[in-house]
Amino acid sequence: MSKIMSRRRAWLAATALTTAIVATPAVLAGTVTGKVIDASGTSALQAAQVTIVELRRVTNTASDGTFRFVDVPAGTYTVRVRYAGAGEETQQITVSESGDVSVQVTLAAASNGDVREEILVVGQRANLLSSLARQRASDTVDSVLTRDAMGQFPDQNVAESLRRAPGLNILNDQGEGRFVSVRGLDPNLNAASINGSRVPAPESDVRSVALDVIPSELIESIEVKKSLTPDMDGDTIGASIEINTTSAFDREKPFVTVKAEGSYNDLRDTATPKGSVDFATRVGERFGIAGGISYYKRKFSTDNVEMDDWEETDDGAAYAETLEYRDYDVNRERIGATLSLDFKASDDTTLFARGLYSRFADQEFRRRLTIQVNEEPSAVSGNTATFLSDDGEIEVERDLKDRFEVQKIASFTAGGKTVSGPWEFKYEGSYSEASEKENGSVDPVVFKSSWEDPGQLGVMFDYSNLQRPTYSILNGGDLFTDASSYEFDELERTTLSDSKDREYGFKIDMKRTFVLDSGEFDLQAGVKPRFRKKRYDANIDVFDGYDGDLTLADVAGQQSYSLADIEPTIGTDAWRSFLDASGYGAFELNQFDTDAASAEADYSAKENILAGYLMGRFDNETIRVIGGVRVERTKTTLTGNVLEMIEEGAVVDGVPLEEDTVFVTPVSFKNEYTDWLPSLNIRANASEDVVLRLGAYKSVVRPNFGQMAPRFLVEENDENEREGEFGNPDLKPYKAWNFDASAEYYFDKNAGITAGIFYKSIKDFIVDAEFEEVTFNGVYADEALIRINGDKAKVKGFEFSYQQAFTMLPAPFDGLLTNINYTYTDAEGDVLDRTISLPAASKHTFNMVLGYEKDRLSLRVAGTYRDEYLDELGGDPEEDRYVKDHFQIDVSAKYEIMDDVQLFAELVNLNNAKYTAYRKGPGADRLLQFEEYKWTAKFGVRATF
Repeated sequence: MSKIMSRRRAWLAATALTTAIVATPAVLAGTVTGKVIDASGTSALQAAQVTIVELRRVTNTASDGTFRFVDVPAGTYTVRVRYAGAGEETQQITVSESGDVSVQVTLAAASNGDVREEILVVGQRANLLSSLARQRASDTVDSVLTRDAMGQFPDQNVAESLRRAPGLNILNDQGEGRFVSVRGLDPNLNAASINGSRVPAPESDVRSVALDVIPSELIESIEVKKSLTPDMDGDTIGASIEINTTSAFDREKPFVTVKAEGSYNDLRDTATPKGSVDFATRVGERFGIAGGISYYKRKFSTDNVEMDDWEETDDGAAYAETLEYRDYDVNRERIGATLSLDFKASDDTTLFARGLYSRFADQEFRRRLTIQVNEEPSAVSGNTATFLSDDGEIEVERDLKDRFEVQKIASFTAGGKTVSGPWEFKYEGSYSEASEKENGSVDPVVFKSSWEDPGQLGVMFDYSNLQRPTYSILNGGDLFTDASSYEFDELERTTLSDSKDREYGFKIDMKRTFVLDSGEFDLQAGVKPRFRKKRYDANIDVFDGYDGDLTLADVAGQQSYSLADIEPTIGTDAWRSFLDASGYGAFELNQFDTDAASAEADYSAKENILAGYLMGRFDNETIRVIGGVRVERTKTTLTGNVLEMIEEGAVVDGVPLEEDTVFVTPVSFKNEYTDWLPSLNIRANASEDVVLRLGAYKSVVRPNFGQMAPRFLVEENDENEREGEFGNPDLKPYKAWNFDASAEYYFDKNAGITAGIFYKSIKDFIVDAEFEEVTFNGVYADEALIRINGDKAKVKGFEFSYQQAFTMLPAPFDGLLTNINYTYTDAEGDVLDRTISLPAASKHTFNMVLGYEKDRLSLRVAGTYRDEYLDELGGDPEEDRYVKDHFQIDVSAKYEIMDDVQLFAELVNLNNAKYTAYRKGPGADRLLQFEEYKWTAKFGVRATF
C-alpha cells in the first residue's frame, strides 16, 4: 500500500510541476511578429537581437530577418533591436487583448560623427559584421563565414574559406585546400551538410568530404559548429560543417551577379577561364527563387620529389633506396549549380526546396623517374651516397600516369515550417548522392632498365638540401639517357573504378513554447531516420608483356619539370597516339594480378540510423540554457571478399597448385548498436557586451567504411606461409565527451574578441595493429595487419580571435579592418604502447587578415600559418611521417569602376609556400615528399544588376 501511495504522491508532484511550468498569464493577445532589414532595403539581417524590454523576452532573427513572440500579454511595450555594426533601434508597440502585432525595423550602420551610413550588407565589413552577429546569437560554440548581399565570398572554394576560421587546419592537395581538420582531429571526425542534409563522400573508403569540390560562389554561409545540441546529428567529434545556399527571402531586392575571371599559374605558364552567374528574386510576395551556376577550368603544375626506404649502413651512414622525381600537370574543371525555391503558402506555413550539384573533373598527367638501388652505397661522404652497379643492381623506371577522374555531389532538400500559436512544426526530406569514377585511366605505364654488371652505371645521391635532393650520373650516362634502353615493363589500366555513396532521410521536429515570468521555455522533440548505401567496384587490368618490341623511344616526349633533369620521359601526346593506333591487343594480360587487383578493394555497405531526441530551451535577456538527450540506433550490413593470392607450389586442400591462383570468397556481416548522447549548452550575458558560454556533449563517429569493410586479403607463398591485411566489420565507433568554455567581448559595435578553452576525451580510437598466428573471422594468417579499437586519446587547447572594423579612426584610416585568430592544440593518444600526437594535429595555427575598404576600393592581405603535424604513424617513432609547418600569403584587390561594376585581382600563394613531408631519422630529418606549386593569379570583372 505504501508503494502505491508513494507513486500517487510522485504523480501529483509531477502534475503540479508541469502545471506551474505551463501556466501563463490570464490575459493574452497572441503574437508579435516582425522583420529586420538594412536601411538601404537590400537585404534581411539574420541574427539581429530583438528584445521586448519590459518582459525580458529575447529572440534572434532568422535568415529572412523575421522574428516571432507568442503569448504576449495586452499592453504597451518597447521593442529593441541590435545588430553588429549598427545603431540600436527601438519601437513602441501596443498589444491589444486580441489580434496580432507586426513590426518592421530598418537598421543602418553605427553613426560616425554626423554621418549615418546606410550600407551594412556589402563588402568586407559586411562579411565581418555578419559573422560577429551570427556568432553572438548562436546557441553553441561556433565560427561563421558569410558572403555579402551582392554574392561576394572572400575565397575560391569552401575549404579555402574555412582556412580563415579559428582552430581549423586545411590539408592541401596539389596546392589547393581540400580537407578540413578541426582542433587537430582527423578530417574523418568531422561531418558536413548542405542545407541541413548530410553530404556523402565521393571517395571510396572514407566519410570525409573534399570541400574543394564545392565552389564558393554558390554558398551563402558556412557555419562550423564546435559543440552540439540534441536536435543536431551526433556524428561529429571535430565539428559539424554546415553549408547553406541562398534563399530569395533573404534578400529584399532582386539581384543578378555576373562574374568573368581568368586564372594563371606561374609554374604551368598558362591562363584558364572561370565564370559564374548568381541571382535572387521574388515573384509576388509569396514566392521566391534564387540560384546560380559556376564554371572553373584550372590548369596548374606541381613539381614533386619523393624518397623512401631509408636505411643505415653498418657504419651508421643513412641512405635512401628509392628516389623519385614526379612531374604533375593537372587540368581541373569544376562545374556547380544551385537552385532554391521558397513559397509562403500562408501566413503560418512556409515551404522550400533546395538543390545543389557539383561536378569536379581531374585530368592528371604524371611523368616519373624512379631510381632504385638494392645494395648499400659503395661510398658515403657527408651528405652524399655513391651507388655502383658493381655492388648490386640499380633499377631505373620511367613511367606515365594518365588518369581522368570525375567526382560528383548532388544534394536535394525539401520541407517546410508551420506555426500555430505557441506550436511550431518543421518537416523535411532529403536525398544526397556522391560518386567518384574512372574508366580507362592508365595508372601507370612503366618502361624499365636495370644495370648490375661492373662499370655499367654509377649514380650519386646528394641529400644536403632536405627539400631538393639531387642525383648525378658518374658513369654509364649514355645508356641512362638513351630512351631505347628502356623496355616496356608493365601497364595497369583502370577499366573501372566506381565509388557511389547515397543517403536519404527525413526529419520531423515539434516545439511548444511556454511563456514564463522570467522568460521563455521551449520543449522540443523530433525524430530523424537516415538510410545510407555506399559501394565500391573496381576492374583493373594488369599487362606485363608486349607482343613485339616497345621501348620508351617509341613514345618519348619532353619534361616540364624544373627541379631536375628527368628526360627521357614518356610524352603524353605520343603515348595517347600510340594507344589510339595500336590499342591493347598486343599487350599481354597477367590474369593473376588482374584478378587480385579487381577484387581486393570491392565492398558494399548499408547503414541505417534511427535518431530521436528530447530538448528543453530556456531563454531570457540574461541566460540561455539548452539541454537534453539524443539517441541514435545504428544498423550496418557489410559485404566484401576473402581474397587469397596463393603461389604456385602451395598446398591447398592437399593438392599442390600448378600455377599462381586467386581465390575469391564473398562474405557478409551485420552489426547494430545504440548510443545515448546527452548535451548541455549555456549562454550567459555577463554584461551588455560580454557573452559567456559553456558546452558539454557526448558524440559518436562511426568508423570509415574502408576500415569496416570485410576485405580480408591474404598472400600465401609456396611454403604455405600466410600474410594478411584485414578490415574489421566489428569495429566500435569513436565515442567522445566534449567540453567547451569561452568568453566573448564585444567592446565596440564593429568589433569582438573571443577566447575559449576546449577538452575532448575520445575512446575506441581506431589503429592498425600487427598480429602473429591469428585467426580473424575464420581466416588464418601467420602475420596480419588488423584495424582494431585502441586506447583513449585526449585533445585540449585554447582559441583566441579578434575582429574589428576601425571606423573610429580618422579618414582615410577608417577603412581598415582586421581578423586575427590563434589556436593551440595538444592532441595525444595512446597507440600500441606509444603516446603520439594525433595525425593532422598542429599545435599552433594562426590566421591574420588585414583589409581596407573605402569608397570604391577594397584591399585584403591574408596570411595563414600552421605548425608541423604527424601525418602517418610508422612502425616505430623514426618511421613516423611528419609534414613541416606551412605559411601562405594571399592578396586581393577590388575596385568599383562604376556603380555595381567591379574589377578584381588576386594572388594566391604569393610567397610560393611549399609542402614538405619527412621522417625524423635515421640520424637526421629525412625527406619523404616535397612539392612546389608557385603562385596563381586570378583577375576579372564582376557586375551586379
